[in-house]
Amino acid sequence: MVESAKRVAADLSAYPDLVVIYLGMRVKSWRGVASIFGIGRPLGAIARDKPDGLLAHESMFYSFTHVGFRQYWRDLESLEAFTRSAPHKDWWARFSKDRDGVGFWHETYRKAGGMEAIYLGMEPVGLGRFAPALQPVGAAKTARGRLAA
Repeated sequence: MVESAKRVAADLSAYPDLVVIYLGMRVKSWRGVASIFGIGRPLGAIARDKPDGLLAHESMFYSFTHVGFRQYWRDLESLEAFTRSAPHKDWWARFSKDRDGVGFWHETYRKAGGMEAIYLGMEPVGLGRFAPALQPVGAAKTARGRLAA
């Protein structure tokens, strides 16, 4: 006897300010391989210790040279608070100066409205494959500013 597939849906009513962010890193050189492996332990700690507002963290594998993560945050404020504190703040400061042979991207989606994407040291993927490029200056320099545009 064939059992029919059970359909369920996620009840997101308790999360009116939900934010979903996809992050990815693409290896650009041999040095980038070590960089990708080096970020595994800190990301594991984030997934395990869940900073305030992080609801879930999932690892993704796009290809041999392209890995990513999907995170669900309670709201934009908690995501921003995390990005402005250690260890993320310190990692991002170092990475912005020396990308260690990898390109980086992220896309952010808000249940309340707004989407944004940014790419650093690599060709666009996702939203950037069809949307025109925007220079990240002024309000577009921050995720919050790009989400409001």
